[in-house]
Amino acid sequence: MNSIKSNINKSLLSSPTSLQIFTDIIAITIANIIHYFFRFESGIFERVASFDIVSFSLVNTVLIVFWIFSFFIGGLYRNWYIRSPFDEFFTLLKVTFLGNIFVFFLVFFDSSQSPRLLFLIYFLILSVFSIAGRLIIRKLQKTLRQKRIIWLPTLLIGNQSTIIDIYKKTESATAWGYKTIGYIPLDNTSNIEGLVSLGNLENLAEIIKNNKISEIFITSETSDHSTLMKIVYLASENNIAVKIIPDLYGIFTGQVRTLPLYGIPLIDISYQLLKPWQEALKRFIDIVFSFFVLILGSPFWLLTAILVKLDSPGPIIYKQERVGLDGEEFMLFKFRSMRTDSEVNGPRWTKVNDNRVTKFGYFLRKSHLDEIPQFWNILIGEMSIVGPRPERAFFVNKFSEQLPYYKRRLVVRPGLTGWWQVNYKPYVESIEEIENRLKDDFYYIENMSIRLDIEIIIRTVFVVLKGHGQA
Repeated sequence: MNSIKSNINKSLLSSPTSLQIFTDIIAITIANIIHYFFRFESGIFERVASFDIVSFSLVNTVLIVFWIFSFFIGGLYRNWYIRSPFDEFFTLLKVTFLGNIFVFFLVFFDSSQSPRLLFLIYFLILSVFSIAGRLIIRKLQKTLRQKRIIWLPTLLIGNQSTIIDIYKKTESATAWGYKTIGYIPLDNTSNIEGLVSLGNLENLAEIIKNNKISEIFITSETSDHSTLMKIVYLASENNIAVKIIPDLYGIFTGQVRTLPLYGIPLIDISYQLLKPWQEALKRFIDIVFSFFVLILGSPFWLLTAILVKLDSPGPIIYKQERVGLDGEEFMLFKFRSMRTDSEVNGPRWTKVNDNRVTKFGYFLRKSHLDEIPQFWNILIGEMSIVGPRPERAFFVNKFSEQLPYYKRRLVVRPGLTGWWQVNYKPYVESIEEIENRLKDDFYYIENMSIRLDIEIIIRTVFVVLKGHGQA
């Protein structure tokens, strides 16, 4: 019997995304049939054609692809085990309305179709059937969760009392879909009746893999922020959501959302930092902005290159390997601002009034113009306009040994500018400085949005005009 349930758990029924897509296809098809009837068979509009199954099938297929893509970009295919239905339905109405505006403009010049009225009819029909379909599928999955046919494998980490508390509540509220696989104690916890101790934090990666964990509850009010960060970083690497008791959340300054679960206000840290449409828009802005900076500013960049060459012997462009998204290394480009022998004694950070900086290099660094070639890195996707600054592998490895959660910076593309860059003061290499920088980097990562990116870009303009670059 357990084997049968396990197989069902891996089927279509266990995947919210698969069920949503399947339901949406049915809803879109029904909406298209009704709309097709209104347009050609109802007599409300001038009849220009009769029902043609071949034409309808072609149009229906195109619209299914269009709407599935639109819903995906709108973030409507996220796991909604604990997502508010009101949030989902309002998002669906917004995406449907915007999508219909796009379709409206496609047929705008065909006056015979009365596009404004057809737009309203199609919007209402599609919205009603899409919402109805998702309501039905929500009810179906809730029933399957209550019967323990499908579930989310969950790991509890904490001390004995809080583990027992959360375990009892998840077991009694089966509609949430959580099934506790086991626990990892953070104190001298004795055996807990009904639960399996899976080991310790040193084996967390192996425990996650072997038990196919989907969510982690951190239920201990520990002040060990280093331990918390290790767990969150490892979870994000494995696309696992983490829920934390609020007292543990001090290290994450002003982050994401609070989730009331079983009467406990938990903090929900999702591995999905941006909605798909936000990711697409962020990348689009990167491409357009960097393209225009490189092309429109090319005469000035050419002059800058000549001055770099005249100022001191050596190459115009300084190339250096940096660590980017997911730990992938790439070649970063800058206008050279230092002597060619600047690192004969090994890698080190730039300090105030660094004697390795050339005369023209001083101006470049103070004005941040040395960073301009990085718009090429942005254009080809190795960097973003906004994000944590990319660091060399030498320093990434060095700082990661001292601060194991340092690599959490690598969950997003590195940036030309960022929250730390617009707030920083002259710095020196130290563990305190790295910790302060990480606070700003983590603040950005957990609050990523297009609005925040725009704010950082505007702040950067003022920083550049004030000449606050490190030289």
